[in-house]
Amino acid sequence: MRVFPAISIAILTVGFLPAQTSHHALLDKYCVTCHNSKTKIAGLTLDTMDLSKVPDSAETWEKVIKKLRTGAMPPLGMPKPDKASAEEFATWLETSIDKAAAAHPNPGRPALHRLNRAEYANAIRDMLALDIDSAEFLPADDSSFGFDNVASVLGLSPALQERYIAAAGKISRLAVGDPATSPIVDTYRVRSDISQDDHIEGLPLGTRGGVLIHHNFPLDGEYVIKVKLLKSTVDLLFGGNALDETLEIALNGERVKTLTINPKKKAEPKPDVKVASEGFDPAAATKLSMSQPPDSLEARLFVKAGPQIVTVAFLKKTLAPVEDLVEPLQRSTFDPSDPKGLPHVLSVSIGGPFEAKGSGDTPSRRRIFTCHPATASEEMPCARKIISTLAAHAYREPVSDSDLETLLGFYQEGRNKGTFENGIEMALRRMLASPQFVFRFERDPANVVADTNYRISDLDLASRLSFFLWSSIPDDELIRLASQGKLKNPAVLEQQVRRMLADARSQALVDNFAGQWLYLRNLRGVAPDLETFPNFDDNLRQAFKTETELFFGSIMHEDHNVLDLLNANYTFVNERLARHYGIPNIYGSQFRRVTVTDDARRGLLGQGSLLIVTSVATRTSPVQRGKWLLENIMGTPPNPPPAGVPPLKENVAGGRPLTVRERMEQHRENQPCAGCHKVLDPLGFALDNFDAVGGWRTLGEDGSPIDATGVLADGTKVNGPVDLRNALLSRPNVFVGTMTGKLMTYALGRGVEYYDMPAIRAIVHDAARNDYRFSSLVVGIVRSVPFQMRRSQEE
Repeated sequence: MRVFPAISIAILTVGFLPAQTSHHALLDKYCVTCHNSKTKIAGLTLDTMDLSKVPDSAETWEKVIKKLRTGAMPPLGMPKPDKASAEEFATWLETSIDKAAAAHPNPGRPALHRLNRAEYANAIRDMLALDIDSAEFLPADDSSFGFDNVASVLGLSPALQERYIAAAGKISRLAVGDPATSPIVDTYRVRSDISQDDHIEGLPLGTRGGVLIHHNFPLDGEYVIKVKLLKSTVDLLFGGNALDETLEIALNGERVKTLTINPKKKAEPKPDVKVASEGFDPAAATKLSMSQPPDSLEARLFVKAGPQIVTVAFLKKTLAPVEDLVEPLQRSTFDPSDPKGLPHVLSVSIGGPFEAKGSGDTPSRRRIFTCHPATASEEMPCARKIISTLAAHAYREPVSDSDLETLLGFYQEGRNKGTFENGIEMALRRMLASPQFVFRFERDPANVVADTNYRISDLDLASRLSFFLWSSIPDDELIRLASQGKLKNPAVLEQQVRRMLADARSQALVDNFAGQWLYLRNLRGVAPDLETFPNFDDNLRQAFKTETELFFGSIMHEDHNVLDLLNANYTFVNERLARHYGIPNIYGSQFRRVTVTDDARRGLLGQGSLLIVTSVATRTSPVQRGKWLLENIMGTPPNPPPAGVPPLKENVAGGRPLTVRERMEQHRENQPCAGCHKVLDPLGFALDNFDAVGGWRTLGEDGSPIDATGVLADGTKVNGPVDLRNALLSRPNVFVGTMTGKLMTYALGRGVEYYDMPAIRAIVHDAARNDYRFSSLVVGIVRSVPFQMRRSQEE
């Protein structure tokens, strides 16, 4: 066993102990958990801890390593050795574990993986050129380890199985274009807290408010678009004093209808059925009374089958501010009974098809029907070609003869009852309901020894790669290389990784990885108190989300050093967000890249998305912000609070209002709470200059000056977000290691275990030589043992 000098051994102590002190005594004093349990660590008694056999207790030592790397041990307030000595000891522990892991790697064995909702929708898109909203067909997925693609929680109940079967039927009919489709109504609702006084990104220029809808029209035919306007609780139209407000309905950017709202006039309606491509007739505009029911605002028009963009918005008449308001609120729906406001769209319904004219020429039909039989004798060869091509994509491998015959049997059943296209639809329905589509099977080779490691097949590697980077099925190039056995070649594999990162489908990493790691999905559920934050609206909520998505996307696509996530001197804003941040001279609803001149706003820690999801409705939450940082930036999540801990006391009416810091100090007087809050609170308070919706402030909720000072677990003193960010950047391996672990969890579809840490350290070490570029992390994960190998089933 390596002998460390006294100052190094002291890392494992609360003080500086003699070099000859036994490791049992060191651990007993040093390895103190958040709740002061000194008898066990990770279920192991201290008597079992032997520094001469570190790999034998790797699970526990990995926790010690994390504490050492973040400076969290010895506990705050105890004498600490110098940083170099701590790093030296941590490196020795890591080296001991990594050498043993290299000799006996454990790649783990992920559970059977069901496609989650996002993967299902993307697979349908890439297989059938058909965009669907999977939430219409499938319930929300459970999450584990921070992500909803973790196989262990993606079960299949009988009820969910029925949902998949029903979805297969609906999607196959929509993709093929079933002429027997009955009229249905789809309703698109606008959030009640969205402000509609100004232009909304994506809608036609010269308009205000409204909604943009991506709608798939199943057949060529007539459809009714019905618009409802926002009404107050007393059934009066919001913005009831507005005169001559004109609502425009457009299809793919072409105006097809205007509906003018005027309380004084009512003209006779004109015929309102027209073909969009024939051009707009101004005489078709209809004037409506304010008192007329909202569902009378409708247009009936002929639409071709396939995906179309429908926009509903008001024509903007003036740029003048609302009268009598010196400084109008950013949120236009603060007072829903205000007659000075402007009308708002509440919902849009699209009903049809009526008088259907046929299946039309849609992207999905072009993708499916790669041949068109002219005679009965040509039908079966054409069906075989179509079905085998689709099945190879659906099953992520060349289709076997037995699988093809099964699908052809379903084709024949549908053909016998109808047309050639009915047969293809029936085969497609069977394909989408097949376990081979819904699940990602990784079968052990027939000759593999039980409970041993083996390299997964190239086809399985192609699926792992595509679901990691695209949340979808492999494309033709990946399948071709995998079928040829070339994907395992390191150079070929890296080339494919870089090709896939450059592909538009890598947006899935932003939507699904960053969306969950950075809590962007939580934004839709945040509801700040309206009285406390009257300017907050859905426009700002969406701006927060877009900013961080564009920011993360730029780090990925431009292959930045991932530390730029914490320290970049740029961000993305539109006018609404720029006003919130106090950035001048930004106008319009479109987002653009800007240089950040306020150091406090650099990187993720200064972005509203993070700050609002770690707050409560009326105030900031230092605990939630500290917890988020520990979990997602530092990789040392706190233990769950012990049972019976009282909640934070709120201020009592009539008494002196206490600051959040004062109330937290009272809360820490509960002994079970003190240990964790010594670590949590300084992190959260360092961000306290940002209010609960991410605005900068110098005074707290009670009017007293913000105190953003604190001492971190490693003894570093901080005062505000700049100091906090610098402290985090001083330990780059901690953040990069945490991010790599999160990416690894997402890539593997299972939680990262202690036996994965050697692989993660190797990835981080190699990435350091490449300036921690985003691609170096991804390539490192794809090359790693956990990603390329698997452990066989135990006997």
